[in-house]
Amino acid sequence: MTQDAGWGGGAQGGAPYGGVPYGGPPGWGGWVPPPKPGVIPLAPLRLGDLLGGAFATMGRYAKQLFGLAAALYGGGALVMGFAVLVVYGAVGDSLERVAELGYDQEPATGDISALLISGGVLVLLGIAVMLVVSGLMYAVVPAVVQEAVLGRPAGFVAVWRRAWASLVPVMGTLFLTALVTVVPAVLLLVGLIGVTAASFSTASGSGGAVVLTVAILGVLATGPLAIWVWVKFSLAPAVVVFERTGPVTALRRSSRLVRGDWWRLFGILLLVYLMAGVAGYFIQLPFMFLGMFPTMIGSTALGGEPSFTAFLAVMGGYFVALLLGQMVSQIVSTTFPQLVVSLLYVDRRIRTEDLGPALAEAAGVPPQQGPYPPPYPPPYGGAQW
Repeated sequence: MTQDAGWGGGAQGGAPYGGVPYGGPPGWGGWVPPPKPGVIPLAPLRLGDLLGGAFATMGRYAKQLFGLAAALYGGGALVMGFAVLVVYGAVGDSLERVAELGYDQEPATGDISALLISGGVLVLLGIAVMLVVSGLMYAVVPAVVQEAVLGRPAGFVAVWRRAWASLVPVMGTLFLTALVTVVPAVLLLVGLIGVTAASFSTASGSGGAVVLTVAILGVLATGPLAIWVWVKFSLAPAVVVFERTGPVTALRRSSRLVRGDWWRLFGILLLVYLMAGVAGYFIQLPFMFLGMFPTMIGSTALGGEPSFTAFLAVMGGYFVALLLGQMVSQIVSTTFPQLVVSLLYVDRRIRTEDLGPALAEAAGVPPQQGPYPPPYPPPYGGAQW
């Protein structure tokens, strides 16, 4: 099938919808526009279609997307806040004693051990909470996009059930993607640094510079491999939700869908994540400035040598503002890229499997010249869509 950005024919060599070809000026050769029951036309998507579809989905399904995202990230923040309070109640005295030590004083071994253990517990809990929240968000967005493409309503309960049912395989997909992408690069980089550090003596003063140089070269050598694997498996979370498959099957399916169109997907993903990162940065700025005002006012009442508890009380407003800004930024920087990724999945299925007719039938769009012959590949045909 052709991979150009126009309204091309499908994999079966015919017209993509009802036997009437797309393309050419209106009125020439029986031209008809592609059906658009939802946020995108049911034909190969251009960059403008992908971005427009993502923004349209955010507008039409804002309550479902941002409501669930706020509930998930807010719930995660509450869990972590409660955990911090519990830990502070257990090791608060040790923390105050360590914080109030002078430069020439050594902390007690018991205080350091308690702080290290509690800090490790908080880090592990934070990783677990972020994995669950991220997994649910990676499942929520494709569940909404499924309905948005067909122009159908998406209820909170239905989206939540679909996301919860896909949580474990989505988390497995994210874990395997990270494992395949990061671990080989890290192992190779550590090996290079270790071999170089063993070969050169640091006593001469040049060993550190050599290790740093090898580390930079290692990143440059392994970075392209990690990026290549990341793009190949970028559609896997959407595959899990759309096709209800397991992690390994989703990775293989994503690799097949990306085949032949890697550079296009890489460029789109790079642009989308850059847009999300810039938007997230500007979202955080107002929260940072808002948090600075109560901090500056409260700092005037601290005196010359404030206690650690008083310092935390004054800085609490700033930390809360930063947390809120980070949470809102995370919602945007997670939701928008995943919307585009889910639409890319639909685009690749339309381009490689000619699923526009099946989508049109599922959306209830009347065919132009008779029904398209079944069967349709899942998840578009039958009850799966």
